[in-house]
Amino acid sequence: MEPPPLPPGTAGTPPPPFRTALLAGALAGTTVDLSLFPLDTLKTRLQSSAGFFASGGFRGIYRGVGSALVGSAPGAALFFVTYEHIKSTSTTLSPTATHMLAASLGEIAACAVRVPTEVVKQRAQAGQHGGRSLSALRAILRAPGGFGGVWRELYRGWGITVMREVPFTVLQFPVWEGLKAWGRERRARTGRGLFGETAMPGEREVGAVEAGVYGSLAGALAAGVTTPLDVLKTRVMLSAQREGVGRIVRGILREHGMRPFFAGIGPRVMWISAGGAIFLGSYQWAVNAMERKRL
Repeated sequence: MEPPPLPPGTAGTPPPPFRTALLAGALAGTTVDLSLFPLDTLKTRLQSSAGFFASGGFRGIYRGVGSALVGSAPGAALFFVTYEHIKSTSTTLSPTATHMLAASLGEIAACAVRVPTEVVKQRAQAGQHGGRSLSALRAILRAPGGFGGVWRELYRGWGITVMREVPFTVLQFPVWEGLKAWGRERRARTGRGLFGETAMPGEREVGAVEAGVYGSLAGALAAGVTTPLDVLKTRVMLSAQREGVGRIVRGILREHGMRPFFAGIGPRVMWISAGGAIFLGSYQWAVNAMERKRL
């Protein structure tokens, strides 16, 4: 008698199909951005060169939510479609190297959507242009230099964003996948999940809550390590004029030393730890539900 087929994501089985990754990623991105937007706003204001209270303090913590909603679903969907595709086609690398490569390419693809919406969102969060996403977008569209000027403004901070996201995902996703692999092995060996729940016959993939716990741990680790890159990204996007990353680094070190590079680390770790639980937990829930129905 042949064993029952393993659920998606289990070692030795193909990753979820394109449609599942697309819809599950879109759902996960929208869910996490709406849930944790206030913490993201506070983190942005703590990192702003204008200062926390000058950037709005605790007022209007949902400024910029419109641009976040526009970019959440397509950005996350693009990430997971790329991530799952690379995982399925990369056969010569070790599992850890495969997850690193897949996550890196997924983030680069997602940044095509994420960077423009992040520029608009952070300017609104910091109280620029009246604290409204639409006003911030209109100001960008009026940038001198025609289409080229608008393009440069929309993608201001592209380089530093990719520099932040790639190290972040290189840390987060191998840890998440490693913890899930441990959870699957434990479930197969004991017949129980992380919280003692009984696994269904043939069910070895971790559940949504368990995947969320692993996502929270992986996200917190990656968030703390990459906070200096996040500070630089925020300063680049909020600067009144285009400034190079090197010039901003030298200015921070000359005027304030190392301390500003860890501004907002508390909200960032809290935000991404909770976000990792919601983002990866909701993604796993959607994948499990859609694949269970499909199979």
